[in-house]
Amino acid sequence: MTLTAQSQVATAPEWQFFDVRVAAVRRLGPSFVRVTLTGPELTGFGLAGDDQRFKLVLGGDAAALRRLIAHGSAWYPEYCAMAEDERPHIRTYTVRAARPDLAEIDVDLVLHGVADGHAGPAARWAATAVPGDRVVVLGPDRPGRGRMWGVEWSPPARARTLLLAGDETAVPAVCAILESLAAGPRAVIALLEVPETGDAVDLVLPPGVSVRWLAREDAARGSLLVPAVRATLSELGVVAAPAAAPEDVDVDTEPLWEVSEGDAAAGCYAWLAGEAGVVKQLRRHLVGDLGVPRGAVAFMGYWREGVAS
Repeated sequence: MTLTAQSQVATAPEWQFFDVRVAAVRRLGPSFVRVTLTGPELTGFGLAGDDQRFKLVLGGDAAALRRLIAHGSAWYPEYCAMAEDERPHIRTYTVRAARPDLAEIDVDLVLHGVADGHAGPAARWAATAVPGDRVVVLGPDRPGRGRMWGVEWSPPARARTLLLAGDETAVPAVCAILESLAAGPRAVIALLEVPETGDAVDLVLPPGVSVRWLAREDAARGSLLVPAVRATLSELGVVAAPAAAPEDVDVDTEPLWEVSEGDAAAGCYAWLAGEAGVVKQLRRHLVGDLGVPRGAVAFMGYWREGVAS
């Protein structure tokens, strides 16, 4: 093991639990609500920026939650051993914005299924959260970069074409990424398929960066995003160079999640996230039809149609 590798292992974060409370709740549009979380413990939260992931720990038996927290970074075996009716719900989200000086983080949540009574535990929590509510989050204990910190965005330095695409569940991560970009010679386009026109938000973006909102309204999921990705790649000059199709993934039984550190030789880098079936289609098009190097495509099935979030 090299000294660099040893250093990386030595400084890898431990994911720990943070006791926080809701400081504010703000409705962003028909499908989104922003919850601001605060608490003294957040001064030790490892905020890395970009598409920083963390976990909300919701519901479950109070005693079981205390046992889980007591296990600290070794929580997962205890979680798996719990009976289903006592196990807390753990859902992954993106830090939309952070204010370390105020010990605050914002998380934007999609209100999936709230209107028709089919919401999962996270959407139900978001729809009813009020200032003062207590909640537990799970995240890294120190700042850093890379997958161990829950940061997947990793374009190679030489990439001059950056494409981000996803559905409403990817909106917080994409917006955070876009706002973190420095001005430069790269062409950056984000395509975001959202439920309604009113879900589009205003962003302050550097020159050369654009976001295109695709309001699905009554159309089928992915019916706007998939053709928009194809058209945009053509617009960006990514021409067909067919390669072997990536291996098939049964998204009903297997996670669709593959992120590299970025193919250093690639001129195009794509970040794809959202409903797993749609992301699978996009992955096949980029890697198989267009021959974009697999190491230059980050694809993440955030959720699966029909499975409560």
